[in-house]
Amino acid sequence: MSASNSARTYNQSHVRRKYTPGRRRVSIYISWSYPAEAGRDPSELDNRFSTMTEVRRVAWPAYEGPEWSNPLQYQQGIAGALELFFRAWVPFQEFAQETTGHAVPVFQRIDHAGVKLPLDERVLADADTLLVFGLDHMITEQDAAPEEIEALREFLEREGTCLILGPHHEVGISDDPKVRDVEYHHHGDALVPRQQRFGRYTRSLMRGLGVPVENRHGLRPALVPGTKKIAPLSIARDLDRRGWLTGVTSFNFHMHLPHYALTTDDTRSIHVLARQPIDTSRPHPFTDAGNTEFNAFLWMPPKDQRAGDVLLADSTVFNRLFGADESLERFWRNIATAS
Repeated sequence: MSASNSARTYNQSHVRRKYTPGRRRVSIYISWSYPAEAGRDPSELDNRFSTMTEVRRVAWPAYEGPEWSNPLQYQQGIAGALELFFRAWVPFQEFAQETTGHAVPVFQRIDHAGVKLPLDERVLADADTLLVFGLDHMITEQDAAPEEIEALREFLEREGTCLILGPHHEVGISDDPKVRDVEYHHHGDALVPRQQRFGRYTRSLMRGLGVPVENRHGLRPALVPGTKKIAPLSIARDLDRRGWLTGVTSFNFHMHLPHYALTTDDTRSIHVLARQPIDTSRPHPFTDAGNTEFNAFLWMPPKDQRAGDVLLADSTVFNRLFGADESLERFWRNIATAS
């Protein structure tokens, strides 16, 4: 029976999955404080998620069914919009479970009930592939403790492990309101404020683990001319020795994706496997500087004591809120079955 047709559970302890040779155990860790995000003042324009009412207004009439618009059934504040994320991750969870035979738990750094779960052996002990979705707004001050970084370092010393980091976009870093307005009109999403900075937690992990990457901007991908399909990735297949992108031509469209900028000149330790063409019909400081693509998918092969792989890909690649096709599902399968 499909997981989406199963009874929903909450406030239960995680049941550890047994190691099964050749069948990866995939886990998701969301770096936010749910209370801090859901409790943001809607009168504040910047650095918060949308309310469900705002989503309904901007996406009208997509969410006007009673399952979305009835306040007796669905929360109309920020909490309701956050639920859209949880629902959108279900297809990936189901796909990975069907592929590996293992359920895919979703952990939150601080959950609905205010229970804090740092990255420790409770999350890591039964995981082979860990996805960390950097969806915490910077102002909520989520930082990885030294113990968490050490726990991840030990996790990556285990053969066959894989850490996927997904720091989200970084919109409106400039103090100049005119520059922020240019960025806003570049991505074209009325739900994104003029400043929306994400990823403090994942940034702290990257510093601690020596991952030479910084998430920048919120860039609108180009489309295939005359269609609503995202333009194909520019893939460095000669560098993809593990086959992460075998059979993959594109990810899914999202209006504001981060550029994973390298902060090192050492291209042997980290490889840019895929770049995404940008919609250059809409001005942006990044394209004004001559850039036509942004770094969308990166790989750090095992090195020295680190036996595991480190990947970087935005969290939107792992949900269906923004669409999915055979290419994206092939990417999911590559991740779930990596050996």
